[in-house]
Amino acid sequence: MEILAYGVQADEKPLIEKAFAGRHDVHCLEVFLNTDTAPLAAGHEVISTSVNASLDASALRILAAGGTRMIAQRSTGFNNIDLAVAEELGLTVARVSYYSPYAVAEFAWTLALAVNRRITRAALRTREFDFRLDGLMGRDIHGMTVGVIGTGKIGECFTRIAHGFGTRLLGWDVAQNPACLELGMEYTPLEQLLAESDLVSLHVPLLPDTHHLVDGSALGRMKRDAILVNSSRGGLVDTAALVEALRSGHLGGVGLDVYEEETGLFFFDRSLEVVTDDTLARLMTFPQVLVTSHQAYFTSTAVGQIIDTTLANVDDFLAGRTSENTLIPRK
Repeated sequence: MEILAYGVQADEKPLIEKAFAGRHDVHCLEVFLNTDTAPLAAGHEVISTSVNASLDASALRILAAGGTRMIAQRSTGFNNIDLAVAEELGLTVARVSYYSPYAVAEFAWTLALAVNRRITRAALRTREFDFRLDGLMGRDIHGMTVGVIGTGKIGECFTRIAHGFGTRLLGWDVAQNPACLELGMEYTPLEQLLAESDLVSLHVPLLPDTHHLVDGSALGRMKRDAILVNSSRGGLVDTAALVEALRSGHLGGVGLDVYEEETGLFFFDRSLEVVTDDTLARLMTFPQVLVTSHQAYFTSTAVGQIIDTTLANVDDFLAGRTSENTLIPRK
């Protein structure tokens, strides 16, 4: 079977081709799936997409009309897929329910440390042979109060690293994680966590209840010198409110690997274009803000696991099986 894979990064392509070799033919495209690119899938019963695909009702109908019967998403998140319409059209949908949580947790700490110690500013200076220390003072992580919002697999890994630094641990989630409790985490109301934490890291999924979980009110509760890290989903943070908080001198640092309006921006080279997103452009002007391009998951270990699971999902579809990754089963 020939499978069409959308949104394949250059470093990801050889891994996909190697995993699928001898089992299925796979054709990799750099373009992301949306209404404009959906017609390219005509004649392909199975397609694979990335988290930045836009599988709205229009795109799904084009896919179904072209003969697509299965969508294998190469990510844990699936808020970009209109599942109700997909089910109506008889499309099977699967995701990757699990991959290395260390990849994201470690990168969240990379952001936190880089922001705290002003690494970006320091690196830019030293490239110009400016070795002054002005404006580069950070704080010890040891002894900080670290708030972890979402203590699932990734949040737990982030907590273990925080414990290694010697921090006080606060957590917030719908259910308490016994492993985090063993590390000394105290679960508190969200308001208390925000008010007492020196560093807050987000590890919850994007759901209607968590959209703009960190809004203007939440930001106002945080310490003026606190660090905020988001390596989960952009929609968890009200970016306009974040800009206003930074404009007022609130927050000591922000590390973002995701952005709520990242579709159409992240994973592309826009360096020669005028970026019309005023909110993102303003955010980038703050010296204590570090934005990366949704790369927290991007390790060879995690990507390899994602591809292996995607291949298993395709095989399950062809065999008529379901698994924990199945969002809409084959009819």
